[in-house]
Amino acid sequence: MNIVITGGAGFLGVRLARELLKKESLSLAGGPPQAISRITLVDRAAPPADLAGDSRVHTMEGDLNTLLEAGNTASPVVAANTSLVFHLAAAVSGECEADFDLGMRSNLDATRALLQACRALRTQPTLVFASSLAVFGNSPEQPLPQVVEDTTLPTPQNSYGIQKFIGEQLVADYARKGFVRGRNVRLMTVSVRPGKPNGAASSFLSGMIREPLAGVRAVCPVAPDTPVALSSPGHTIDGLIRAAEASDSDWGARTAINLPALKTTAGEMAAALARVAGKEVAALIDWQPDPVIANIVTSWPAHIHAQRAERLGLLPEKNFDDIIRAYLSENPYAVSQSPG
Repeated sequence: MNIVITGGAGFLGVRLARELLKKESLSLAGGPPQAISRITLVDRAAPPADLAGDSRVHTMEGDLNTLLEAGNTASPVVAANTSLVFHLAAAVSGECEADFDLGMRSNLDATRALLQACRALRTQPTLVFASSLAVFGNSPEQPLPQVVEDTTLPTPQNSYGIQKFIGEQLVADYARKGFVRGRNVRLMTVSVRPGKPNGAASSFLSGMIREPLAGVRAVCPVAPDTPVALSSPGHTIDGLIRAAEASDSDWGARTAINLPALKTTAGEMAAALARVAGKEVAALIDWQPDPVIANIVTSWPAHIHAQRAERLGLLPEKNFDDIIRAYLSENPYAVSQSPG
């Protein structure tokens, strides 16, 4: 099986590739297990050395639009034997609000070009599209319900959410026409992400944990009582892989599924940090309101009832303490404080 991961050198792309290589085989769309013979990582950056050195991994560096537009038949992004594509590449929320054209090119144009490349194969490859809870937004004219269900109407309130929702509709229509087997998956905010902050409005939801654990002060730009919906990196990858493996009957409708989310607040996250790593670590959080960030984050839903995902065996974490402990276990060298 040949698998393509766009955004393959990013945090989720790298983690997904490692998990697939560890699994060695995949039961695509409910079929029998197939050996994973090749994973193509497409990204602007190079992947980590362990992936670059794996004989099963092929890398393509460059802008996704440019690579797709090149039409290089000798080395296309989606080769003729591609069975599965994970489309993770995207400009993030804060970037899209700051640069409209960047978001449209990265999140809309690239998605359509990738779908066209899959269509050209005439083999109906499975395409798992990483959408976002940002397709939901709260507005005075159409407030969100207290609990977002699988059937809740998306009402995005920023460019990123709008672009992701358009992407979902494109995938759904290409699936309706039989060009791809489309699987739209709405990711929750992932915390705790290792590494450096990115341009996402939600980036602080990792930074307020990651930086204090490394002995560095961090800013939380929202009030402690701000509710948020989170998922750990591990549960997020589980959701993407399950989307690829689910049979058509188990998957159900062409519309997107919401991945499960832990409902918590920024204040509860800080309290969990104090319980796991000590009060002196949690004291490194500076509460400095930023109205721009707060307006974006508070427009997103915080309570998700992911019934379709639950039927696929996907469940949310029980508490944020466990998410922090998992981060500590997976990233020991990123921590300077001794957990309490």
